[in-house]
Amino acid sequence: MKINTAEFIISNSEVSKCPKEPLPEYAFIGRSNVGKSSLINMLTNHKNLAKTSGKPGKTQLINHFKINSNWFLVDLPGYGYARVSKKTKEVFQQFITDYFEKREQLVCAFVLIDIRLEAQKIDIEFINYLGETEVPFCIIFTKADKIGKVQAQKNIAAYKKQLLAGDWAEFPQYFVTSSTESTGREEVLAFIDDVNQQMFKNEGFV
Repeated sequence: MKINTAEFIISNSEVSKCPKEPLPEYAFIGRSNVGKSSLINMLTNHKNLAKTSGKPGKTQLINHFKINSNWFLVDLPGYGYARVSKKTKEVFQQFITDYFEKREQLVCAFVLIDIRLEAQKIDIEFINYLGETEVPFCIIFTKADKIGKVQAQKNIAAYKKQLLAGDWAEFPQYFVTSSTESTGREEVLAFIDDVNQQMFKNEGFV
């Protein structure tokens, strides 16, 4: 898929105020400092579409970007950021869960995981939450350029082991990416394009 246009539409903390257009929506979420803004900028080929910051947890709202005028990319706040107050964190959590449980346009969530780290409890918990609420999702491993291929495969295997030891019958579809080297860009965009084509056919758009 070629990205021709990418424009910021709206930021807010209430699902009811999200865009009403019946366009397929893809939500990106992960632990703070996972490289989400850099990944979004890499995927869309726009350097400053999502604001990157040295401070983890900078995204604190639901941010909608319209891509190619026919789908939305949604940048969600990171979960598990330690330097916001407990009350703020609870508000974050509330509108994140509201978004996943109420947003009808959502067709797929992408859970971002830092490939350099061993399986993190908070990531496993969030993946299990999406499974329990029956939200379709894929995993995107980030920062692949910062780690050797052998270690990367070991860390992916650790996630597989943990999930398959629980209630999962199979490991979710996943992508390995690097924002600095554009690794995985074509694969992620091809996946979105395939889902969009199916959505448009089912809805009679094409």
